[in-house]
Amino acid sequence: MSEKSYKEYLNHINTFVFDVDGVLTDGSVLVTTEGEILRTMNVKDGYAIKAAILNGYTICIITAGNNEGVRVRLRNLGVTDIYMGSFQKADTLDEFLDVYNINAENVLYMGDDIPDIPPMKMVGLPTCPQDAAPEVKEIANYISDVKGGKGCVRDVIEQVMKVQGKWTKDFDNELFKEN
Repeated sequence: MSEKSYKEYLNHINTFVFDVDGVLTDGSVLVTTEGEILRTMNVKDGYAIKAAILNGYTICIITAGNNEGVRVRLRNLGVTDIYMGSFQKADTLDEFLDVYNINAENVLYMGDDIPDIPPMKMVGLPTCPQDAAPEVKEIANYISDVKGGKGCVRDVIEQVMKVQGKWTKDFDNELFKEN
């Protein structure tokens, strides 16, 4: 990434791409006696995702995981582009950008681990949670002060929307429906 401050990129972002485990979750899983894997997600991240979608931003999820509960949660927030079981995240990102004719320079990607490095190198603003792997922190143009699953997604969405004049305390009540 260039020597420019990450703040110089915020005005150009129109698309957010997020990993799930370690970004939208804290990376831990709870395994039930039946073998079901459970994750927790932060409602503040959910609120910000809904706010971004309702304000015209594109949200994409690219994850190697394949948990239907995660898909249901994200769909309920309004996310339509959910790529699960993606082990070649750069290829998935390239496909997504091509389908929607999105310029990679207008994309903020947040990842936390080694598989996120290739797609992070493709976008205008690579970001990561505070507790990301050291190799990811090395290439991130912005490292959130917030850990994965604890509101780091809200952090980056809110910053972009504030700079672009789209973050307000008077959001439509639509946002208060289960986020």
